[in-house]
Amino acid sequence: MSATSANAARIGWRLALWLGPLAAGYLFVQQTGTSFRDPWYLLLLLLLPLAAWLRGRRGEPAALIYSSIALVQRLASPNPARAGSVLSALRWLALAFFIIALARPQNELGESRREPSGIDIVLSVDLSDSMLADDLDPNRLEVAKQVLQEFITNRPNDRIGLVVFSGKAYIASPLTLDHPFLSANIKRLTVDTFYQSDEEGTAIGSGVMAAINRLVDLKKSKSKIVVLMTDGQNNAGKIPPLQAAEVAHTLGIKVYTIGVGKKGTSRLPRPNPFVPGGFVYVPLNVEIDEETLQKIAARTGGKFYRAENADTLRSVYAEINQLETTERDPKRFRIYRDFFAEVILTGLLVLLLELALTHTLLRRIP
Repeated sequence: MSATSANAARIGWRLALWLGPLAAGYLFVQQTGTSFRDPWYLLLLLLLPLAAWLRGRRGEPAALIYSSIALVQRLASPNPARAGSVLSALRWLALAFFIIALARPQNELGESRREPSGIDIVLSVDLSDSMLADDLDPNRLEVAKQVLQEFITNRPNDRIGLVVFSGKAYIASPLTLDHPFLSANIKRLTVDTFYQSDEEGTAIGSGVMAAINRLVDLKKSKSKIVVLMTDGQNNAGKIPPLQAAEVAHTLGIKVYTIGVGKKGTSRLPRPNPFVPGGFVYVPLNVEIDEETLQKIAARTGGKFYRAENADTLRSVYAEINQLETTERDPKRFRIYRDFFAEVILTGLLVLLLELALTHTLLRRIP
């Protein structure tokens, strides 16, 4: 083999030693989706070929001084240049692993979601029999239920509870993020849900106070609000509405009040005593105590609304939805697993392999 061919073979061998690990590392990163926390450390890899070239130019001190190669020819390996290149490559490869470990290689395990801190809301709904008046089609209660469903849908990150009242107040649903459960409870509401013969009337104060009691023990809330909807005047219950408003003000709970129903006279269905299962309509005067509802809202930092039809009621809840804003999107975090320790271990194993070969198969003289 000519000197030129020998030099070309030596250069090809060394290129293979450098480019082989580089290609293998690139394929590994692409196939496994590996990323690096501190990728700038990888620039140090560019210095390795330069350092190897400078070390090769300087050369290593002779291990044994002799006058003729014939003295050690029988002890030398068949291809000492290639053996030395392998040992040198292993040492540079170990150093490359240590540099890669500095760059903090990691794999993505998945995504974590943290729900934003929302608003705690209690919906307090009047279930007195006047909610069956047909001035809203088909009646006040059915329209209210539809609008409440839409309101809940627009508040996916808020805990929402439900209180209903007539002569007394009842908890229809605790505060929950399980909105399908809450919606199912709303669908089942009728004026007879909690009705008893001695509980006729409209206890607005009790409706506000029951909602406050649901909110008072909650911690770390961005905001606490009550949305009260009624179509009458406070004529039942032991708690005056303005007294309940004072309690809400003290606890930092805002109360939005809604008076629902058209002004004037409406029709209220009543069982027909002469036709089983039939109804007759009797006139109903709409008497909403707007002054009291306004005072409740003003005292607590809320707002009073008057809703005489379904569209107005929807716009009322839409405005409340805008006033009491919360984060729409949950925060997302990517979870990674670092494996720089495994890379360091691999580098140490390569060093051990280099040392083992140096003292066994590829040992040098002496």
